[in-house]
Amino acid sequence: MAEGKHTFFSILLVSLMVVVWSPAGDAHNITAILDGFPDYSLYNSYLTQTKVADEINSRDTVTCLVLPNAAMAALAAKRPLAAIKNALQLLTLLDYFDPAKLHNLQGGAVLSTTLLQTTGNEPGNLGFVNITNQRGGKVAFASAAPGSKPDATYTKAIKEEPYNLSVVEISAPITFPGLLDAPTASGSNLTGLLEKAGCKTFASLLSSSGVLKIFESAMTKGLTLFAPNDEAFKAPGIPDLASLSSAELVTVLQYHALASYTPKASLKTATGRLATMASSGAGKYDLGVVTRGDDVSLSTGVDSSRVASTILDDTPVCVLTVDSILLPVELFGKAPSPAPAPGPAATPPSPTPSPVEAPAPSPKKAKAHPKKHHSPPAPPASSPATESPSDAPAADEKAADDKSAAPAMLAGTLISLISIIVALVSVF
Repeated sequence: MAEGKHTFFSILLVSLMVVVWSPAGDAHNITAILDGFPDYSLYNSYLTQTKVADEINSRDTVTCLVLPNAAMAALAAKRPLAAIKNALQLLTLLDYFDPAKLHNLQGGAVLSTTLLQTTGNEPGNLGFVNITNQRGGKVAFASAAPGSKPDATYTKAIKEEPYNLSVVEISAPITFPGLLDAPTASGSNLTGLLEKAGCKTFASLLSSSGVLKIFESAMTKGLTLFAPNDEAFKAPGIPDLASLSSAELVTVLQYHALASYTPKASLKTATGRLATMASSGAGKYDLGVVTRGDDVSLSTGVDSSRVASTILDDTPVCVLTVDSILLPVELFGKAPSPAPAPGPAATPPSPTPSPVEAPAPSPKKAKAHPKKHHSPPAPPASSPATESPSDAPAADEKAADDKSAAPAMLAGTLISLISIIVALVSVF
């Protein structure tokens, strides 16, 4: 009995250590997984080129319907990347389907949403895939478009990470009429798109400065544009852009663009600072990226601006709106430091209106100001990529709170689990 009690206690202790000390699981990386399977090298290559890989990696639950090289080559033949991206998004299901689930569908069929449906570019159910159990144990896939034939069938499993990622091979692409007829971004009217999206002032500056031609020539190779809306130019405290020289205005406008295709999903996974089309050297005129959940903001060193919406996402061009003008620190200097000071004054320091005690909160907050020196006065190259210098004190305080809270949470977890173990051992 004593030996059984000792064995039981040992098992529970090991379980306790695993629960408390095991690190959180890393996010899946679809391209790294497929690197080990040369039969899918072409599919994997297009995942990277179209940035669909970034969308897959940002999802908690996803099933990738992978095509072998021959089938992928037939799908991609002489088609623009924008069309291939549509096809790959339709092959990405936003649910977990391993072989067991595929062969035991409730009711014999299910309609699954895909990445293509989340773009909002396909009407009705065109962004859905119909999965059906057929005779002989076959599992067929077809578009939800009326009249679509189930030409694609399940072949084999490639990788499973229950219940987050499933990678399976299918025999053929899933398509519907019009899926692969996506227009190329080079044919888009950039100023027309901007004006329609409420960015008329920005579009006008691009045209009058000549920067529009620079952007249009970059559209065939790769361009990501961050367009401030019209309200951003009316915001309080915005510098007078008319006072800039022609060269400085061109620099500011080029600062709103990347010479690469970087949609919002790719910005979420970005590490380090991003070189803009205004960058002339290491750490000059670059941008930091701050991600909080589904929100993405761009940090300039002067301020930060939220990425609001997508105007155009056609590989290799992406046009996004931002809530404020991106002001490079090299031209406009670092963010002013006194901004947070008025906050504490609004809070009553004490229920007793003593003139001696009234100023008491001020020194406590004053200690927080030196934290601003974490954001150096030099160009943003030395600033952390994931922090907006203007928001540095708040970020530092939050990090400090998180760090101080972590030991307490860990201690509480340990005490609770040890109490459970002791109680269970006493039963034995």
